[in-house]
Amino acid sequence: MTQEEANRLIKLVSQDDKSFDVDKATAERSMLLKNMLEDVGESDQPIPLPNVTGKILSKVIEYCKHHKDDPPVLTEEDKDTFDSSRKRSDDIDEWDGTFISVDNEELFEIILAANYLDIKPLLDLGCKTVANMIKGKTPQQIRDMFNIENDFTPEEEEQIRRENEWAADA
Repeated sequence: MTQEEANRLIKLVSQDDKSFDVDKATAERSMLLKNMLEDVGESDQPIPLPNVTGKILSKVIEYCKHHKDDPPVLTEEDKDTFDSSRKRSDDIDEWDGTFISVDNEELFEIILAANYLDIKPLLDLGCKTVANMIKGKTPQQIRDMFNIENDFTPEEEEQIRRENEWAADA
């Protein structure tokens, strides 16, 4: 991609009709947008993103701008050379850690947006953050943290504990 192509502005429109002009290199951190742009070619038409609010799209764009010069994300074919660091939840760099320090509702909206827009590194960052939040917590602490209602009877809970004893040893 030439410098001129990379700097071409793409108009993104959020669910709540907020418009964002983003350079092509930044927009292409999203595999969804990259594929759309390849399929459509040159177009001045705005790209509607009906599953993402303006507030969250703004955060996602901030992340993509910061990471626009990162190496490309591994494709499905590159799974043989899978990077084991993706499995670690304790390797979040300082900028990303600060970026993802948001309330739970916003964190989950970022995760949903990253999934919808197919931005694997942002999805990994959100999931690692959640993993770190629940690490070492009891089921009740996790329920309290995420406001999850316990709909198991005591008998069902006991059965689940017995069936998953092996997991408690890990």
